[in-house]
Order: sequence, then structure tokens, then C-alpha cells
Amino acid sequence: MPVTVKDLVEKVRLTVEFGEDELLEKEVTTSDISRPGLEMTGYFDYYSPERIQLMGMKEWSYLSKMSSHNRYQVLLKMFQPQTPAVIVARDLEIPTEMFEAAKKNQIAILSSRVATSRLSGELSSYLDSRLAERTSVHGVLMDIYGMGVLIQGDSGIGKSETALELVKRGHRLVADDRVDIYARDEMTLWGEPAEILRHLLEIRGVGIIDIMSLYGASAVKDSSPVQLNVYLENYDTGKQFDRLGNAAEEFMIDDVTIPRIRIPVKTGRNISVVIEAAAMNYRAKEMGFDATKTFENRLTQLIEKNGGQA
Repeated sequence: MPVTVKDLVEKVRLTVEFGEDELLEKEVTTSDISRPGLEMTGYFDYYSPERIQLMGMKEWSYLSKMSSHNRYQVLLKMFQPQTPAVIVARDLEIPTEMFEAAKKNQIAILSSRVATSRLSGELSSYLDSRLAERTSVHGVLMDIYGMGVLIQGDSGIGKSETALELVKRGHRLVADDRVDIYARDEMTLWGEPAEILRHLLEIRGVGIIDIMSLYGASAVKDSSPVQLNVYLENYDTGKQFDRLGNAAEEFMIDDVTIPRIRIPVKTGRNISVVIEAAAMNYRAKEMGFDATKTFENRLTQLIEKNGGQA
């Protein structure tokens, strides 16, 4: 997903010190942030000009001790055509030579009052999420008790109808039909809707409905972590379904795995309530309360008590 300097200004709350509209339309292609240190001494062998250049107190202090000519020459070499922008943190005073170098090589200068380390973290977090490669999967993503549950299954099995019932029970819709998922870090998957489908839900026989218009802003969410995968299957007497909750399955995207459970669907079964219970049970397990282990422990105690007979 392309990110421009203008997006950074709006999302990270930066101030434009120099830069026309065309400079703010420059694309940011990497989430890596550069804090130029060796470059200020003239060492450019491993310089990465395509990165956002972030100036903090250390960089500013070093620049202030240089002569005006040397300062201009270093900044001129640092600001390359592929450099998206330079950001000055801590509301530090911007040297005249920086404006001159930025004007010559057409680089936007931005500023922030935020401390450098914190600003670097905010920039990296935003760029990591926006620039991460998306994987589109078919399903419905719901926020159930604050936990992201990805509901999948064969076409026509009732995923959207189940999502509508969950919305009526007070939970929130994140995405229907197409869920764009990316790895936010090495342990976390994150999901969001395709922009054209945001807040919309398709119900066979009814058509497309706008959840936000019908149920209010509290019924939708723009994005969510993906923590549990529920796969709906048509009930078949020949299939074996997990009854104790110890048949572990996993759902993987970008080398990040989350648990998957399979739920049989048949007439008269309230799937939304079952999914709600599955989400609460998963959260309980994460907190150390495992009903399956409790049952197994009780069974073991009963067998021991009866001399080896259950």
C-alpha cells in the first residue's frame, strides 16, 4: 500500500517547514528510519538515501558545531532525489543551510515536538503497518470481546449471516467477504477490510447492507488483530470433530500462526453463540484457565480413586 510524505504529515502529526505539494506526494518505500551519524563526518559508503532522515538532538548538536560551508556540503550530499523527507525532532531550530540544501535537491523538511526516540518508534510502527505486504483471504473478521476472530468456511455456509447475528449481540464487524491480513510483527497478524467493502455486509436474499448506518459506529471497527481462526464446516456424520478441544490446528500467514478450530454447522445450531463461546474459551486459555486440562485432571483423579476404572 503506497505511503506518501503527506500521509506521514497527517498520521504522525508533523509540521511542514519546507515543501510544496509535489514534494509531499513523494512516496516512502521503506519503513527503515535513518539517523545520520557517520554521514555527518563524510562517510557515505553504506548510506541509504531512500530512507526517511531523522534529526535529533545529537545530530543537531553536531551540525551546529560545523562551519556553515561544511554543514551545507554534508546536507547537500545527504539529501538525494530519492530521499522522501527529512524530519527534525524536538522542535529544534532548523539551520539555514538545511533549507538551502533541501531547496536545491527538492526534499521536504518536516518537524515535530516529540522526542526523537518516541518519534522514531511512531514512524516505524506506522510505516511497518502501511507498507507490509497484504494477503487477501475469503472470510469475515469480527471483533468479539476485544479479540479478532476470523470466520472462514465454504461459500454459502452462513459466514455473513453469523456475523450479522454477532453484530446484533453487541460485537463489531471489521471486514466481510475479503479480509486483508498482514504480519504486524513476528507474532501478530492484523486484518482490515478492502476499502470498497468497509462497513458493508452481504446477506444472500437481502443484498448489501451498511452495518454502520443500521447499527451505529459502535458496531464496526476499521482494523483488528487476528487472534483466532474459526472454520465452519457442513455437519457430516462421517466426519470426526474435536469434542475435547485438544486437537490443535493452526492457521498461518507470513510465518505467523494462530490457532484454528473447526465448527460443524447444521440446522438448529446457533453458530454465533458457539463462536462467542469459542472466543471466550480461547481467552480463558490465554489466561491459564484450560477447561480441557481441568477435565483430564478430574478424569485421572477419578480413575485413580476407582482403582484404574473410570
